[in-house]
Amino acid sequence: MAKLAPSLLSADFIKLGEQIDILKSKGISYLHFDVMDGIFVPNISIGIPVLKSIRSYTDMVLDVHLMITQPERYIDAFSAAGADIINIHYEATDKHIEIFKRIRELGKTPAITIKPRTSWKEIIPLLKYVDMVLVMSVEPGFGGQSFIPESLNNVRGLKEYRDNHGLAFDIEIDGGINLENAEKVVSAGADILVAGSSVFSKGDISEQTEKFMDILEKR
Repeated sequence: MAKLAPSLLSADFIKLGEQIDILKSKGISYLHFDVMDGIFVPNISIGIPVLKSIRSYTDMVLDVHLMITQPERYIDAFSAAGADIINIHYEATDKHIEIFKRIRELGKTPAITIKPRTSWKEIIPLLKYVDMVLVMSVEPGFGGQSFIPESLNNVRGLKEYRDNHGLAFDIEIDGGINLENAEKVVSAGADILVAGSSVFSKGDISEQTEKFMDILEKR
């Protein structure tokens, strides 16, 4: 069954503990944590102190998505702060393999992200080093954007390559995911769906999460 990873970028930080508790009570095991530096993407978001606080509060899997330039500078720090999955952008560095090896040395899960206009074929040489590939289905940097349908070509390509070459990485998708397109995204091959505003900003969190889980349990 595909998993839902609610994006904390859309959470209400005044009620964050309460909202995390609701998600966990509904069977959610992953939390997506977006880090933006204002350089790689034109926005700034949360960072290490917030991650450390969340880590002290919950044992859920913290899926940390680094939308930052030269992420190699901060791998140790995010690991120490409590990240379980450390996800770097293909486009943000030229030290991919070195970073993935360091992430594994730290006992964490290495992952790589590609932007919508980056073809999955560009990362073929790196796939054997990671346990997850995140396909962006919007341009990274802001929440609440509309889903880019063409991004599913990257999902399908990765799934076919994985199946044909005996690899086992998860395929995650992030950007504009909602109740209307979730089934289509899973059908294309996504294993983990990141959803932010459609979980936190479209009504009752508990009800929205249940609706997502109903869709995912049928796949």
